[in-house]
Amino acid sequence: MLRYINSLITNIQQNPKKLFLIDGFGAILSTFMLGVILVQFEALFGIPSSALYILAIIPLFFILYDIYSFKQKYSKTGVLLKGIAILNLLYCCISFGFAVYHFHLITYIGWLYILIEITIILLLAFIEFKTGRKL
Repeated sequence: MLRYINSLITNIQQNPKKLFLIDGFGAILSTFMLGVILVQFEALFGIPSSALYILAIIPLFFILYDIYSFKQKYSKTGVLLKGIAILNLLYCCISFGFAVYHFHLITYIGWLYILIEITIILLLAFIEFKTGRKL
């Protein structure tokens, strides 16, 4: 797995701005999943819709950040990648905080969704940090 990640990082470093596109697509997907799909199946996931809407709004700002960052000069890419990585880490903390706060309501499927989303975002943030440092 680590070998695959290092290979992926090497590939991305040739065009690091692709990370903003990947991050933006992930933010769109998170917004849709949290604000539309999971709300429709609140009983299945156990996450209250009020929490889902709050969590769905945050990635909308990430989309704007990613678009802005993608259009910036290459010389700023490293700093901007570290910025979105920090925002992603904060989002993971907020998501986990909401999950802990609503611990008694969330089903096993809800926890599975939260943990998978956090894992993917953490992996992306790691790649963004590593790539940002090398630029």
